[in-house]
Amino acid sequence: MQTTTLSFSNLHNHGELFANLFRARKQSFIIQKNWDLPEAEDMEFDQYDTPQSRWIAVHDKGEVLAGFRLTPTTARCGIYSYMIRDAQKGILGGSIPQDLLDAEAPVDDQVWECSRVFVSHDIPQMYRRKVHFKMVEAMTGSARELGATRLIALTGASWPRWYGRCGLDAEAIGRVMWIDDAHFQCVAISLAPKMH
Repeated sequence: MQTTTLSFSNLHNHGELFANLFRARKQSFIIQKNWDLPEAEDMEFDQYDTPQSRWIAVHDKGEVLAGFRLTPTTARCGIYSYMIRDAQKGILGGSIPQDLLDAEAPVDDQVWECSRVFVSHDIPQMYRRKVHFKMVEAMTGSARELGATRLIALTGASWPRWYGRCGLDAEAIGRVMWIDDAHFQCVAISLAPKMH
Protein backbone atom coordinates (compact mmCIF):
# COMPACT_ATOMS: atom_id res chain seq x y z
CA MET A 1 0.00 0.00 0.00
CA GLN A 2 1.35 3.43 -0.92
CA THR A 3 0.27 7.06 -0.98
CA THR A 4 0.73 9.59 -3.75
CA THR A 5 0.14 13.33 -3.66
CA LEU A 6 -1.22 14.41 -7.03
CA SER A 7 -1.29 17.86 -8.58
CA PHE A 8 -1.95 19.19 -12.07
CA SER A 9 1.84 19.54 -12.37
CA ASN A 10 2.67 15.89 -11.70
CA LEU A 11 -0.38 13.88 -12.77
CA HIS A 12 1.32 12.92 -16.05
CA ASN A 13 3.85 10.95 -13.97
CA HIS A 14 1.20 8.69 -12.42
CA GLY A 15 -0.64 7.09 -15.33
CA GLU A 16 -4.30 6.42 -14.58
CA LEU A 17 -4.06 7.18 -10.85
CA PHE A 18 -5.58 10.67 -11.07
CA ALA A 19 -8.56 9.43 -13.13
CA ASN A 20 -8.93 6.36 -10.90
CA LEU A 21 -9.10 8.62 -7.82
CA PHE A 22 -12.02 10.54 -9.38
CA ARG A 23 -13.67 7.25 -10.38
CA ALA A 24 -13.35 6.05 -6.77
CA ARG A 25 -14.89 9.33 -5.61
CA LYS A 26 -17.87 8.70 -7.89
CA GLN A 27 -18.27 5.20 -6.43
CA SER A 28 -18.11 6.55 -2.88
CA PHE A 29 -20.14 9.75 -3.12
CA ILE A 30 -22.55 9.29 -6.03
CA ILE A 31 -23.18 5.54 -6.10
CA GLN A 32 -22.79 4.57 -2.41
CA LYS A 33 -24.00 7.78 -0.72
CA ASN A 34 -26.35 8.85 -3.52
CA TRP A 35 -25.16 12.47 -3.35
CA ASP A 36 -26.21 14.76 -6.20
CA LEU A 37 -22.78 15.77 -7.54
CA PRO A 38 -21.35 16.52 -11.00
CA GLU A 39 -19.91 13.62 -12.95
CA ALA A 40 -18.43 12.98 -16.38
CA GLU A 41 -16.63 10.02 -17.95
CA ASP A 42 -17.42 7.93 -14.84
CA MET A 43 -15.68 10.46 -12.54
CA GLU A 44 -17.01 12.72 -9.76
CA PHE A 45 -15.67 16.28 -9.60
CA ASP A 46 -16.63 19.74 -8.41
CA GLN A 47 -15.63 23.39 -8.66
CA TYR A 48 -12.77 22.94 -6.16
CA ASP A 49 -10.85 20.48 -8.31
CA THR A 50 -8.54 23.16 -9.70
CA PRO A 51 -4.74 23.47 -10.02
CA GLN A 52 -4.75 25.11 -6.58
CA SER A 53 -5.73 21.83 -4.89
CA ARG A 54 -3.80 18.63 -4.22
CA TRP A 55 -5.25 15.12 -4.16
CA ILE A 56 -3.91 12.30 -2.05
CA ALA A 57 -4.52 8.73 -3.15
CA VAL A 58 -3.97 5.68 -0.98
CA HIS A 59 -3.55 2.87 -3.48
CA ASP A 60 -2.34 -0.68 -3.94
CA LYS A 61 -1.57 -2.40 -7.26
CA GLY A 62 -3.49 0.24 -9.21
CA GLU A 63 -6.60 0.15 -7.02
CA VAL A 64 -7.52 3.34 -5.16
CA LEU A 65 -8.36 2.38 -1.57
CA ALA A 66 -8.95 5.87 -0.17
CA GLY A 67 -8.36 9.51 -0.89
CA PHE A 68 -9.00 13.15 -0.13
CA ARG A 69 -8.39 16.66 -1.42
CA LEU A 70 -6.40 19.50 0.14
CA THR A 71 -7.29 23.07 -0.89
CA PRO A 72 -5.65 26.25 0.40
CA THR A 73 -7.99 28.60 2.24
CA THR A 74 -6.54 31.34 0.03
CA ALA A 75 -7.88 29.63 -3.13
CA ARG A 76 -9.98 31.61 -5.61
CA CYS A 77 -11.66 30.50 -8.82
CA GLY A 78 -14.43 32.77 -10.06
CA ILE A 79 -16.95 33.16 -7.24
CA TYR A 80 -15.56 30.12 -5.37
CA SER A 81 -12.89 29.85 -2.68
CA TYR A 82 -13.11 26.60 -0.69
CA MET A 83 -16.11 24.52 0.33
CA ILE A 84 -16.45 25.45 4.03
CA ARG A 85 -16.06 29.19 3.38
CA ASP A 86 -18.41 29.13 0.39
CA ALA A 87 -21.02 27.27 2.46
CA GLN A 88 -20.71 29.92 5.20
CA LYS A 89 -21.17 32.69 2.60
CA GLY A 90 -24.28 30.94 1.18
CA ILE A 91 -22.71 30.38 -2.24
CA LEU A 92 -23.53 26.64 -2.25
CA GLY A 93 -27.29 27.15 -2.25
CA GLY A 94 -28.03 25.76 1.20
CA SER A 95 -26.75 22.20 0.67
CA ILE A 96 -24.55 22.84 3.72
CA PRO A 97 -25.88 25.16 6.50
CA GLN A 98 -24.35 28.65 6.59
CA ASP A 99 -23.87 28.46 10.36
CA LEU A 100 -21.47 25.54 10.14
CA LEU A 101 -18.62 27.45 11.86
CA ASP A 102 -18.40 29.23 15.22
CA ALA A 103 -16.30 32.03 13.65
CA GLU A 104 -15.52 33.44 10.22
CA ALA A 105 -13.93 30.94 7.83
CA PRO A 106 -10.15 31.47 7.71
CA VAL A 107 -8.22 32.83 4.74
CA ASP A 108 -4.62 32.03 5.65
CA ASP A 109 -1.62 30.61 3.76
CA GLN A 110 -1.00 28.17 6.61
CA VAL A 111 -4.56 26.82 6.81
CA TRP A 112 -5.77 24.29 4.23
CA GLU A 113 -9.13 22.56 3.86
CA CYS A 114 -9.35 18.77 3.73
CA SER A 115 -12.39 17.57 1.77
CA ARG A 116 -13.78 14.71 -0.33
CA VAL A 117 -12.41 12.20 2.18
CA PHE A 118 -13.40 8.62 1.39
CA VAL A 119 -12.42 5.01 1.98
CA SER A 120 -13.52 2.45 -0.59
CA HIS A 121 -16.52 0.40 0.51
CA ASP A 122 -14.76 -2.72 -0.83
CA ILE A 123 -12.09 -2.68 1.88
CA PRO A 124 -12.71 -5.33 4.56
CA GLN A 125 -13.30 -3.97 8.06
CA MET A 126 -10.13 -5.60 9.42
CA TYR A 127 -8.05 -3.70 6.82
CA ARG A 128 -9.79 -0.31 7.19
CA ARG A 129 -7.85 0.82 10.27
CA LYS A 130 -4.55 0.36 8.42
CA VAL A 131 -5.95 2.44 5.54
CA HIS A 132 -7.12 5.15 7.98
CA PHE A 133 -3.63 5.37 9.52
CA LYS A 134 -2.08 5.59 6.05
CA MET A 135 -4.51 8.41 5.18
CA VAL A 136 -3.64 10.37 8.33
CA GLU A 137 0.07 9.90 7.69
CA ALA A 138 -0.35 11.15 4.11
CA MET A 139 -2.64 14.00 5.13
CA THR A 140 -0.29 15.41 7.76
CA GLY A 141 2.81 14.84 5.63
CA SER A 142 1.40 16.41 2.48
CA ALA A 143 -0.16 19.33 4.34
CA ARG A 144 3.11 20.13 6.11
CA GLU A 145 4.99 20.00 2.79
CA LEU A 146 2.50 22.55 1.45
CA GLY A 147 3.25 24.86 4.40
CA ALA A 148 0.11 24.15 6.41
CA THR A 149 0.16 24.30 10.20
CA ARG A 150 -3.59 23.69 10.45
CA LEU A 151 -6.27 21.84 8.50
CA ILE A 152 -10.00 22.39 8.63
CA ALA A 153 -12.55 19.82 7.55
CA LEU A 154 -16.26 19.13 7.51
CA THR A 155 -16.27 15.58 8.78
CA GLY A 156 -18.52 12.94 10.29
CA ALA A 157 -19.62 13.95 13.80
CA SER A 158 -18.17 10.70 15.15
CA TRP A 159 -14.67 12.15 14.58
CA PRO A 160 -13.63 12.15 18.29
CA ARG A 161 -13.77 8.33 18.27
CA TRP A 162 -11.01 7.84 15.75
CA TYR A 163 -9.09 11.14 15.38
CA GLY A 164 -7.39 10.58 18.75
CA ARG A 165 -6.61 6.96 17.91
CA CYS A 166 -4.92 8.18 14.73
CA GLY A 167 -2.82 10.68 16.69
CA LEU A 168 -4.58 13.80 15.43
CA ASP A 169 -4.82 16.93 17.59
CA ALA A 170 -8.30 18.16 16.63
CA GLU A 171 -11.01 20.40 18.04
CA ALA A 172 -14.58 21.20 17.05
CA ILE A 173 -14.98 24.60 15.37
CA GLY A 174 -18.71 24.39 14.65
CA ARG A 175 -21.96 22.74 15.66
CA VAL A 176 -23.10 19.20 14.82
CA MET A 177 -25.38 19.29 11.75
CA TRP A 178 -27.50 16.79 9.83
CA ILE A 179 -26.49 16.94 6.15
CA ASP A 180 -27.98 14.54 3.58
CA ASP A 181 -27.55 11.22 5.36
CA ALA A 182 -25.50 11.76 8.52
CA HIS A 183 -24.34 14.12 11.27
CA PHE A 184 -21.34 16.29 10.39
CA GLN A 185 -19.18 18.83 12.19
CA CYS A 186 -16.36 21.21 11.25
CA VAL A 187 -13.07 20.48 12.96
CA ALA A 188 -9.62 22.04 13.02
CA ILE A 189 -6.59 19.77 13.01
CA SER A 190 -3.38 21.23 14.40
CA LEU A 191 -0.24 20.10 12.62
CA ALA A 192 2.08 22.03 14.94
CA PRO A 193 2.79 19.07 17.28
CA LYS A 194 3.75 17.04 14.20
CA MET A 195 6.01 19.69 12.64
CA HIS A 196 9.17 18.20 14.11
